[in-house]
Amino acid sequence: MQRKLYQLKAGSLTNLQLVEEKLPDLQPGEVTVAVKAVGLNFADIFAIWGLYAATPEGVFTPGLEYAGVIAKVGSEVKGIKEGDPVMGVTRFGSYTTHLNIDHRYVVPLPGDWNFAEGAAFLVQVLTAYYGLVKLGDLQQGQNVLIHSGAGGVGLMANRIAKRYDAFTIGTIGSPGKRALLEEEGYDRIIVRSRTFKTDLEQALDSRPLNLIMECIGGKILKIGYEQLAPMGRMVSYGSARYASVGNRPNYFKLLYYYLTRPKIDPQSMTNENKSVMAFNLIFLFHQAELMHEMLDSIRQLNLEKPLVGHHFPFAELKKALLLFQSGKTTGKVVLEVD
Repeated sequence: MQRKLYQLKAGSLTNLQLVEEKLPDLQPGEVTVAVKAVGLNFADIFAIWGLYAATPEGVFTPGLEYAGVIAKVGSEVKGIKEGDPVMGVTRFGSYTTHLNIDHRYVVPLPGDWNFAEGAAFLVQVLTAYYGLVKLGDLQQGQNVLIHSGAGGVGLMANRIAKRYDAFTIGTIGSPGKRALLEEEGYDRIIVRSRTFKTDLEQALDSRPLNLIMECIGGKILKIGYEQLAPMGRMVSYGSARYASVGNRPNYFKLLYYYLTRPKIDPQSMTNENKSVMAFNLIFLFHQAELMHEMLDSIRQLNLEKPLVGHHFPFAELKKALLLFQSGKTTGKVVLEVD
């Protein structure tokens, strides 16, 4: 079977090339997925730029999540058949029309979801759930600050937090995203600016800040940490301030941000009784049992469908990535495969 896929050696978006090759032989424990939709993530950008610690050496295919139809089933696979609609995750490789993957990393696509919605779900919901519940120990009625509140992870984080009756504060980079956050039921909304500290204090209105889903970095991170209540938890899963628009990263800007990054003293954390935790979801992709354990818990929350804010044809990957970098997107950016 022939397939098309994007390949590159890390360094620049201009290195991305759409090539055609023979799909490798299917292993006994694998399934072949005819990919119908691919979800974009910030990890894709950093991997393409070569700034991601998990980026493969040499030529590779980016992409962490997908949805499609089972085209072939390995001899040892049970409970999955050809024609089944599925969604799944992979440690790189989803920018393709066909994918061989360990059967444990695909799950059934809900009957009323389309493929774009399937490709917009798993990375976002697993990131949000792992950060809020597994690491953040979210409890009923707590107060939660969610950065990038209009993005895929932010929207899922708010929905999960609301299942715990949390008071949620969402932050956004521009006023144009406010209406979406209002529709999603955030209790307070902050447009990040130089007045962020004052805005956060006003949004909390004397409430203790129990938990932060942190993905911005820099001064925003520092202000949030300082505002945390005793026993408060900050969970970091990214640093969007390192992102920029273009084929290559702005290395001078990256260096400045790196040298001026916040530094938190563990001894002070002990004295203040605060916690900072961090994770990278890609390293959890080899923990299939943990993934399914979390998905079982997530199903019980009965969350709404993910929001797909932007659709692009598979052939317009570079255009989609440049828009994704801009910070002007809401919800999920998805490639659709013919």
